[in-house]
Amino acid sequence: MRTLPVFRRQKPEVFNTAKTKDANYSSQWRLIYLRFKKHKLARASLVILALLYAAAIFAQFIAPYGLQSYDSKYVNAPPMGLKLIDADGKFHFKPFVYGLKSERDPETMRKIFVADTDKRYPIQFFVKGEEYKFLGLIPTSLHLMGVEEPGRIFLLGTDGMGRDMFSRIVLGSQVSLSIPLVGVGISFIIGLFIGGISGYFGGWLDSAIQRLIEIIRSFPTLPLWMALSAAIPPRIPVVTMYLYIVIIFAFIGWTDLARVVRGKFIALKNEDYVIAAKIAGVSDAKIIIKHLLPGFISYLVVATTLAIPGMILAETAMSFLGLGIRSPATSWGVLLQEAQKIENVALYPWKLFPLGIVILTVLTYNFLGDGLRDAADPYKK
Repeated sequence: MRTLPVFRRQKPEVFNTAKTKDANYSSQWRLIYLRFKKHKLARASLVILALLYAAAIFAQFIAPYGLQSYDSKYVNAPPMGLKLIDADGKFHFKPFVYGLKSERDPETMRKIFVADTDKRYPIQFFVKGEEYKFLGLIPTSLHLMGVEEPGRIFLLGTDGMGRDMFSRIVLGSQVSLSIPLVGVGISFIIGLFIGGISGYFGGWLDSAIQRLIEIIRSFPTLPLWMALSAAIPPRIPVVTMYLYIVIIFAFIGWTDLARVVRGKFIALKNEDYVIAAKIAGVSDAKIIIKHLLPGFISYLVVATTLAIPGMILAETAMSFLGLGIRSPATSWGVLLQEAQKIENVALYPWKLFPLGIVILTVLTYNFLGDGLRDAADPYKK
């Protein structure tokens, strides 16, 4: 006889609502993370940006020379290549650079530099050099690399005053990378606050804010930069100039985000869940923060990442035109001032290296913004 299966009564599962809620919340961020991982270009851009900002933080340690360091014997010297094989074909485990000696071009009689193969200077790491304050706090003279005196190391050549381009590019990144970041942060807060008030409350307040935005946007960008820069007193400290430039960027950059936030708030404030929250007595601030902002958080992320390269270009343009950071401070825009003359570019093309760094930074921010947009989009599979 075939026996019938015995069915046992199972205990009902007890669901922990708190754990289920946390699991769902975590899974949303995990989905964003997994989608971002699939975007290889965005991941590579994130790594490059991390390296750039790490170099900016430790710039004085990485740079072989300081901003005030120059050598009149090596004006417009070409980049020195790191070598492992010398002129005799002998391999060296330790990289080295050759010395430079000046000659006259037999055709143009222009002063040029050629490698002096009789003088070889091995690269040394963690060497003593010019004194500085590590992270602005700890006095030290330790640098990442250098060569013994009387040798010099110019990885990216020198400028018209005999200053090392590599050191100035690394030190200039502290300004060119931080000013846009701080400026975007301030303009983001201003645009989010003013745009949210305009779109949520509407009425005469909305009209007044929109007229103010139209007035600011009606000014041409370059004359507005010039007018604001002319208001900055001359010969002020570098830190004060830094703060003024940040304020200028924040004053100009908040209008675009404010208008977009206003439009999003107008579209979402009449949704059923917002009306239900109002009927339940939820405060306006909580409705904005808890219900409205999460509805377009992906756009805010993209807007922030895409606004930073725009401000990087703006700071570079202002400094290039002499309206922003000025010597003795430096930035990528200041370094590009020597590239204004076509003969400088033709004879000394290494002076365009700062332009390559600007292009790389802008592209990586754009790629990162695309990756974050795709990852945060709830309709993106």
